[in-house]
Amino acid sequence: MMSSAQTPPETREPYSRLPDALRALRHRNFQLFFSGQLISLIGTWMQSVAQAWLVYRLTGSALLLGTVAFMSQFPVFVLATFGGMVADRKNRHRIVITTQTISMILALILATLTLSGRIRVWEIIVLATLLGIVNAFDLPARQAFLVDMVGKDSLMNAIALNSSLFNGARVIGPAIAGILVAWIGEGWCFFANGASFIAVITGLLMMRLPPFQPPKKKVSALEHVAEGFRFVRETGPIRALLLLLGLVSLVAMPYAVLMPIFANRILHGGARALGILMGATGVGAVSAALTLAAKKGLKGLGQWVPIAAACFGLSLILFSFSRIFWLSVVLLVPVGYSVMLQMSSTNTLIQAMVPDHLRGRVMAVYAMMFMGMAPIGSLLAGVVAHHIQAPMTVAAGGMLAILGAGIFARNMPKITQQARELMTAQGLYTAESPAELRARSIS
Repeated sequence: MMSSAQTPPETREPYSRLPDALRALRHRNFQLFFSGQLISLIGTWMQSVAQAWLVYRLTGSALLLGTVAFMSQFPVFVLATFGGMVADRKNRHRIVITTQTISMILALILATLTLSGRIRVWEIIVLATLLGIVNAFDLPARQAFLVDMVGKDSLMNAIALNSSLFNGARVIGPAIAGILVAWIGEGWCFFANGASFIAVITGLLMMRLPPFQPPKKKVSALEHVAEGFRFVRETGPIRALLLLLGLVSLVAMPYAVLMPIFANRILHGGARALGILMGATGVGAVSAALTLAAKKGLKGLGQWVPIAAACFGLSLILFSFSRIFWLSVVLLVPVGYSVMLQMSSTNTLIQAMVPDHLRGRVMAVYAMMFMGMAPIGSLLAGVVAHHIQAPMTVAAGGMLAILGAGIFARNMPKITQQARELMTAQGLYTAESPAELRARSIS
């Protein structure tokens, strides 16, 4: 694997005419990754929406919607630390190829069972669990692999473009899924997702990368994992960012799991309405990712995190009270914008502070907080919604997100200087005078 401090010349292309907001695409490997993911992620979002609708159609149960979401993401919480350890010790390129291939196989199995008419809820749960296990290794490796493709100089832009890609697919995928589910059923959405993995696997195989250099320091797997946790625990800025991320993922992000209930029972739509609602959050998320892509430096980025978390909570509260379909669609745009701004800003700040040899393990903790806490929240949301209804559940989550944002903002002055010192050590920040350091927030 290449040194993550710089990108070798053979991975670069002289695309000087590309605007600065697309500067990461000057690297050939990232071009291949970006184009493959563009197709694959549309399929992923199609499957996500179609699977939620299939479970709801088969059971009509908020509890089972939460259960399937829990089983699809809980393995990330349990296994991501080991996934991060593997990402720091093994060839990340090969790890991502392997995980994407297994994900393709699982999608095709789900498609076959659904199209044959034999699908049962327990089978959906088993396949969702297996996909969660795969994601526990895929997410840390894929996040850490970004720096291998573009180097540190374009890392912030690569994270933003990757986020815009993910959420651009969130706009297109659910809209297609809503039409296909209503027209020809969920099974073809699953098949399309399976086929879409061919694009990303092909792009990964076409990359030109230097030979992998294993780490020189030999320690046990448990010591390797413990080292990553110690760094997160002892590094105030990273710990604070991850705690806020975990809280929002636990209490507020599960709104998406309850979206079939809003689409059908509350707003009196169907599968197509669900696709439009999910697409609206994607529109907002793409806008946030493009906002971050246009940003040239880290200055002021830390301030965006609590503001975005608070706006996310407020938008959720307003959405929970809406009973008009198109008003709900409009309100979901700031929901998507604010949550993606928080997630992407957090990702960027952490990657700017973490040393290269710890990158995989720290991004594994990020995955635990982002995706690992979400399944616990999804299960909890399903249980709570069963007793107090979906709107009150979503509103309560929004209130807790605002509370968490306030606590984070109050503690920002304590972690500002350490954050800048960490970024300076990674060559991503130019130190300022002590007076300036005290005057500013995290940058």
